[in-house]
Amino acid sequence: MTTLHDTQQRDSSSAVSFATAPSGTYAVIVAVFCGLLLISNIAATKTITVVDGLPEFVGGGIFTDGGAFLFPLTYIVGDVLAEVYGFRQAKRAIWVGFALGALASLTFLAVGAAPPGPGYENQDAFVAVLGFVPRIVLASLCGYLAGQILNAYVVVKIKERLIGLLVDGASQVLKVPVSTIEAAPDEVTEIDTTAIRGVAKLTGRLIILMDLTKTLALELREEADEAT
Repeated sequence: MTTLHDTQQRDSSSAVSFATAPSGTYAVIVAVFCGLLLISNIAATKTITVVDGLPEFVGGGIFTDGGAFLFPLTYIVGDVLAEVYGFRQAKRAIWVGFALGALASLTFLAVGAAPPGPGYENQDAFVAVLGFVPRIVLASLCGYLAGQILNAYVVVKIKERLIGLLVDGASQVLKVPVSTIEAAPDEVTEIDTTAIRGVAKLTGRLIILMDLTKTLALELREEADEAT
């Protein structure tokens, strides 16, 4: 029997690992993500004055909408989903938010178009607040979908990049003047020099300068050759 907390097998050879899904925490994060999105869409129907009385050539002031309070948080939560669960699960949450946003818009449209019941005097106010122009809603949903998916993709790609190196320790730190660096002699070039940038003579010693990026590339290539 499969339960909500069953986990998937993770490829041990993968350089980047993500938490498995679905899980209870993942469901809560998706719920928060969709809730922030829906609340922001409703709050965005009101325009807010931030600064008024500015010159006309700058628009007379600084104005925004109510969605500015919470909508930025959807990108933060989206980053958490992409960083922890990977692109596939983040994209799933984005599509859920898109579907709920579209459903909410269609529901408000249908409710606004329905004739009000006896004694209901807020029909015009309801339509003014929750009514919408179809083209604007379509553009908003498409912009949300493209922006969130691209944001999640970038977050995952940045995580997949090798951005650091952890070593056990360093016995000594040397400051090598550029003027002392020269091409590697024959004794050194007899080995693979792909990752060697040059050598420097310092206090009677011959210091070999390595290109860290190329060194790591060679290590990864050797590991791949051994795996195959």
